Amino acid sequence: MQDFATGRERAAANLAERMFFALEKHGDRFSLSRKTGGFDPKHNLTIEEVEELLELWKLQGPHGG
Repeated sequence: MQDFATGRERAAANLAERMFFALEKHGDRFSLSRKTGGFDPKHNLTIEEVEELLELWKLQGPHGG
């Protein structure tokens, strides 16, 4: 398990895990991929972009809303 330094990063990692995403930290940037498919991996994201993608996925889901 990676070390997410801030509460915001830990919250994003917890949400990602609950929704079957893998969140990886690379310096101050992140990669986000879905463990079960249906989502193209995203790389070089800010924490704001990670939060936005996870919230959008949570609202729309794999079926698109």
